[in-house]
Parts: sequence; C-alpha cells; structure tokens
Amino acid sequence: MRVMLALVAFLYSTAALAQEASPPAKAIKPPAQTKQKATEKKQPMAVRLQECLDIEDGTKERLNCYDAVIPPAPKPKAGAAKGVADCKFTKEEDERLTCYNGFVESIPKLPRS
Repeated sequence: MRVMLALVAFLYSTAALAQEASPPAKAIKPPAQTKQKATEKKQPMAVRLQECLDIEDGTKERLNCYDAVIPPAPKPKAGAAKGVADCKFTKEEDERLTCYNGFVESIPKLPRS
C-alpha cells in the first residue's frame, strides 16, 4: 500500500513539473534590415566613425551618425575625454560633436571593407 501511494505521488509530481515547462519559442526570422545592420556592425568602430566624416561637419546628421556608433550616456559633470569613447559622456551636443571630430580626424585612415 505504501509503495502504491509513493508511486502515485511520484507520478503526480512529475506531471506537475512537466506542465510548468513553457513550450519552445517559435523561431522568428529577423527582417532584412536587421541583417543589413548586423553586417555594418562587423566593421571596426574606427571605420564606422570615419564614415561619419563623409557627412557635412557641424550638422545634426553627423552627430547622429556618431551617436549610432557610440550611444550617448551624458553625465552632469563629464571630465575631459581621454578617448573617443569618453565623448559619449558630454552632455552638450555641440561639445560632443567637437569631441568626436577631434578624435576621429586623428585616427589613421583604415581600409574600408
């Protein structure tokens, strides 16, 4: 009798555990645009930043290009930037654009692939 009770309890517990597991998620194909962005991201950051130099200087479009490569994360009291990645902490857009331009223009030209 005890064995039968233990067997029933065991079967109910395994059935309960099996019901909690979520069904596997369906594979969703990424849109073609996502694939295009994935290929762009394979380029080194320096090349992507240098591509922003093709946009007219001092424009919002160039800043948007830089921000697409290095997303901004402004800090209230950003210190002096020691590298191009530190420019993202600058709060003022004009100062951030100037910061990016200063570093990106000094990067040696890399071959574009």
